[in-house]
Parts: sequence; C-alpha cells; structure tokens
Amino acid sequence: MKPVLLCVDDEQMILESLQMQLVSHFKESVDYEFANSAQDALEIIAELESKKVASLVIITDWLMPGMKGDEMLVQIERSNRNIEKIVAIMLTGQASSYAIERAKKEGALHKCLYKPWNSLELIKVIEDSFDKKKGLP
Repeated sequence: MKPVLLCVDDEQMILESLQMQLVSHFKESVDYEFANSAQDALEIIAELESKKVASLVIITDWLMPGMKGDEMLVQIERSNRNIEKIVAIMLTGQASSYAIERAKKEGALHKCLYKPWNSLELIKVIEDSFDKKKGLP
C-alpha cells in the first residue's frame, strides 16, 4: 500500500496550493487526502487505520476553528493503533512556541514550517519524513 500525505487546513486556497505542489512532485507514488478541519482529519485517519495504511505524513495548519493543530497531533499520537509510521509537519503562520514544543513532545511533530512556505523546502521535509520512516518507495 502506498504511503499517504494528509493535508489539513481550514483555508481551501492553501489546500489547493498544497495539492498542486505535492501532486506535481510526488505524482502517483503516494495517496493524497485533504481535510478542512482537525475533526475531518481525525475521521480520515480512522478510515486509513481501517485500511491498514502503513505510512502517513500529516501536513497541518495550527490555527483552525474547533481544534488547533497541536491538539489534533496529540490526539492522533495517543489514539493511533494501526498506522505504524506517522510523521507530522506543521505549516503555520501563527503557532506559539508552546504549541510547537507540545506537538514535538506529544504529537510526532517532525518539523514546523512557516507560511508563506517555500515549496522546495516543504518537498525536502516531506521526503526526509518518508525516508525517516522508510515509507516512500
């Protein structure tokens, strides 16, 4: 089964931009999922768990209505039972240093990048994440 890239952001324009950049680079070597909220992302992850996905890289915003990105990552880390390899990247313009540290300690946060992001840097961080978890073919 292919590794999965899950992008989470409440701004549709950000998700569309990520989709264009990621699909352009990774093409069909990964599967893609997109969520407009942390709650939607948690539902997608539950579905991925049932499909026995082995490797997941999450790219998430921090400031979202309902649940912030660090809280979502902590919940994922605490509840995940069936996805062997999860790596998270926070893509944010406003995360506090406390939220970033919490996500690193409790939520599998690999790296924090700031908006507006450099697409080459993001691609490199994702490739490093897959390589770190040995998930990309």
